[in-house]
Amino acid sequence: MNKRTKTFGGGDMTTAMGLGLQNSPASSNCMKDFDVALPPEDTVSSLAFSPPTMNQTLLVAGSWDNNVRCWEVEASGKTIPKSIQTMQGPVLDVCWIDDGSKIFIAGSENIAKCWDLSTNQSYPIASHDAPVKTCHWIKTPSYSCLMTGSWDRTLKFWDTRTPQPISCISLPERCYCADVKYPMAIVGTASKNLIVYQLDCGPQEYSRPDYPLKLQMRCVSIFMNKENRPTGYAVGSVEGKVAIQYIQEPSSNFTFKCHRTESPGGCQEIYAVNDIAFHPVHGTLATVGSDGRFIFWDKDSRTRLHVSDFKDQSISKCAISNNGQIFAYAVGYDWSKGHEYNDPSKKTNVFLRPCCQELKPMLAPRYKI
Repeated sequence: MNKRTKTFGGGDMTTAMGLGLQNSPASSNCMKDFDVALPPEDTVSSLAFSPPTMNQTLLVAGSWDNNVRCWEVEASGKTIPKSIQTMQGPVLDVCWIDDGSKIFIAGSENIAKCWDLSTNQSYPIASHDAPVKTCHWIKTPSYSCLMTGSWDRTLKFWDTRTPQPISCISLPERCYCADVKYPMAIVGTASKNLIVYQLDCGPQEYSRPDYPLKLQMRCVSIFMNKENRPTGYAVGSVEGKVAIQYIQEPSSNFTFKCHRTESPGGCQEIYAVNDIAFHPVHGTLATVGSDGRFIFWDKDSRTRLHVSDFKDQSISKCAISNNGQIFAYAVGYDWSKGHEYNDPSKKTNVFLRPCCQELKPMLAPRYKI
């Protein structure tokens, strides 16, 4: 394991306080990260921190128990459950509106809902002919809308004031993953299709880059350059690999292996990359996998920064707060090994970890990828 700095789990209270989190007797796990109070009862499918426009830090999680939960995260590391909304089926994705007043919920009941936090009421806002896999809020200088991607092979864009989509784009296959960083959106589908859209004057297809990996994609995340403009994306797959792809500089593209373990006899056990999150300040990234680990990386120096201890279940989702201080990750069974490995006695958990120092690029890299 590469330990680049003393972590909060090592008991460095000064470092922890500088990151905005302080230890608490309530937190108890092998890495001494902070347990989120009253976690979901089934595997987490989505995590999202509140936008920077808010004067408080909120965390929202959607899960397969049909619920969306919202917590306030205090500077002490304590989490306070704020509210909960129940859908009629598993929740597949969540996202925030840019001012933090509403949360959008995509689910298996073929609709997306808007949860108004001021009234604590939710109402349908988008519909498809199959489960809605992704939802992302788009805020541009000329328009705002909700983007939803579905297993009905469509990508739809919604003005929240009208019941009909303002645009509907056919996809070559079912939507598996997506990300939005204005003015760019990217969608990944079944059959290994990637589609890049430009959003400046309404959504328009920009390119269909070749898929750089061999097996099914699981997640995609856009990264920014130093001018805070989207310049490329990372895509993770079930084969324990991540590909870093640049839009304008394809010669800089590369792939690396992760979430693999050595087994007796010299064979490798390969696990899916379940989620990718980029740090908003450093531009480094976190990956989480079915092996029960999270790993921090620096794509620019092609360096591994930190490897976590193993959890006893998969890590299904992750998110980094908008100020770059907190890393959230969800632990729960993702069914990657089939029903025979499901242990009902193991519960779902969400953990918070100070991350700004661990995700800071190294001046003298120790482990190249």
